[in-house]
This record gives sequence, C-alpha cells and structure tokens, in this order.
Amino acid sequence: MVKEVFIIELTKRDLEVLKLVSRFRFLSGRHIQEFASFPSDKTKERRLKILVDHKYLHRQKILYGYPYLYTLTHKSRVLLGINARVDKIRIERIRHDLIVLDVVSLILKKYSISLNDIITEKELHRKDGFSKRKHQPDFLFDYDGKRCAIEIELTVKNKDTLDKNVKLNYMNYDYQAWFIEKTNKKLIRNLDECKRKYDNMSIYYIEEL
Repeated sequence: MVKEVFIIELTKRDLEVLKLVSRFRFLSGRHIQEFASFPSDKTKERRLKILVDHKYLHRQKILYGYPYLYTLTHKSRVLLGINARVDKIRIERIRHDLIVLDVVSLILKKYSISLNDIITEKELHRKDGFSKRKHQPDFLFDYDGKRCAIEIELTVKNKDTLDKNVKLNYMNYDYQAWFIEKTNKKLIRNLDECKRKYDNMSIYYIEEL
C-alpha cells in the first residue's frame, strides 16, 4: 500500500518562520511565537507541527528542563538558498543561546525596534566568509543612528582575550552592553577593569532581566 503524501503550500508566515530560524543557531517555540507574531500558542503549535511533519523544521528535545529547539532541515536550506549543511546544536551553548534570544526580545521591546534592526552573530560570521574566524558580538542593533553590540558572557575567559574583545567592540561600535551573572565575581572584576579603560560599555545582570 502506497502511503499518501500531502503537499502543503507554505504561507507567508511559514517562510518568515524559516527565515527567522536561519538567523539564529536555533529557536524555541516561545521565541518563534513572539518573533513571528502568532496570535496564540495553539496556532503556533499547530503550524510548527505541520512544518516538522513536512520536513521543513527539525524539532529536538536535547536537555531535560529545556524546551524543544527548532532548526532548519536540508529541505529548508535549499528552499532559502543558504548553506545546505544542517546546524548542529552544541549542548554547552544551549543555555547561552536561549539567553541571547531573551535579550533580543528585551531589546525589541525596550527600543521599539524590529528584527530587521538586529544582526545576529550567525549573520556576522556569514559576512566574514571563509576568512579566519574572528570574534563577533552575540548580536548588533541599530538605534538612533548608533550601532550597539550585545554580549552575553557566562564563563570566565582569559583576561587578555576578554580585553581584546571589549577593545574590538570599542573600536567598531558606538556602544556595547555585556550581560553576565551576579555570581560570576571574577568576570565582574575583569569587566569592571575593562570599563575603566573603554567608556562605551555597560554591564547588566542576567538575573535582573
């Protein structure tokens, strides 16, 4: 017996969802609902299931206590005309990348800007092409004629590396904001030292988001 195959016609919002996912390493259902302006959770879940069933999206539950994560399939990458290699989700980066998405959401609301005003780290690396991979902020956004760099840092980097990254942001952007945890005392001390040298930076605590 031949299994019946249903062909779906992608809607404008479907394409928007696929393009949104392509801009980040992954998206959770909550962020897709917000960024693509779904009217309800039920509507979002129904449409995402269709996109998963028709192999436009991968849906993965990787870590206990974390939501399902959506990435593009090969089929979607071909449709969008981007690199056909499927993204691999790095377990050690999941929490960091979810916080990045939460900060994106915060920035969109605080400054009343759209996702078109955001440039993601993934997009910045694409622009770098095949040159030696260099540090890029987690995302950039433009506001009031200024370009702002956003960094989410959960680990203590080598002090020289941290200073180098802050200095690069100082040279390349009008403003930089670092989001860190209150419990990371060593990172706080190191960033405070950087702040005394570079006057375009602010430090925020993730716990206060």
